[in-house]
Amino acid sequence: MVKIIAGHWKGRRIKTTEGEGYRPAMGRTREAVFSMLASRGVCWESARVLDVFAGSGSLGWEALSRGASEVCFLESDAKALRLLREQALVFERPGQTIRVLAGDALRTLDKSPRQPGYEVLFFDPPYGRDILVKAITLATRHGWMAPDALICAEVEKQWTPSSLTHPELALQTDRTYGQTRICIWTFEHGAT
Repeated sequence: MVKIIAGHWKGRRIKTTEGEGYRPAMGRTREAVFSMLASRGVCWESARVLDVFAGSGSLGWEALSRGASEVCFLESDAKALRLLREQALVFERPGQTIRVLAGDALRTLDKSPRQPGYEVLFFDPPYGRDILVKAITLATRHGWMAPDALICAEVEKQWTPSSLTHPELALQTDRTYGQTRICIWTFEHGAT
């Protein structure tokens, strides 16, 4: 069972489904992620958030509970999409926008977004598929990131941050929690 850990919806359960590569971010990991983001100055009330490989949307729902002005979920699995759309009706509050984008993450990120870049981006790809670098590279190239955006990835412990070399991304955090590695980068737009 997955519950929101803080904010307006604290304690509310998130509906989840099962499937290959599907694993909602557990409470301890989410708490660590949001603590790291808070320490880097994220102001949730004005933040626009993109949750890539959203699955249950646990990271996006947590951001929404903390006051994010917009959360956009990107997911391809039909069952997960149905649950995201159902929960969007329950989590909707005045002044906040919830969007659910259906489609393959790599194909979607390979195009420019309809909205301006996001301030916080979560990437939680299925383990063992080796698609994180490509997804972040596409998001960087096509304008999904606002200047000074924070990019947070949740990947398998053995993944190495040195495999992502991009001049506009500066690694801020690299920590492991059990079998999970959390990395956070800042997007330094215009850096060479």
